[in-house]
Amino acid sequence: MTETTTSRRWGTGATVLGIVGIVAYALAGFLYITSGLVVPSPWLLVLWVAWLAGVYLVIRLFRGRRPWTFLAAAAAVAFWWLFLTLGEAIFGWTA
Repeated sequence: MTETTTSRRWGTGATVLGIVGIVAYALAGFLYITSGLVVPSPWLLVLWVAWLAGVYLVIRLFRGRRPWTFLAAAAAVAFWWLFLTLGEAIFGWTA
């Protein structure tokens, strides 16, 4: 059995890391879902669309055999925090 170029670049460890990244991104979605307690409805829709765009990106990264897929979860949490922080500072959002 010959080893393909893709399997050399995307080993078992990287596959596990990619799956962990997908699960972590899905868990970060919990923050986005529960943000309705703080974020007004029109802005909540913007936040959810951003998360769904991230789902598309994470799937593309994983299918493209990128071993750094796991960084998407950290980026999602950072974006969520920045979005809520700016909303609080600019619009006065509070729980």
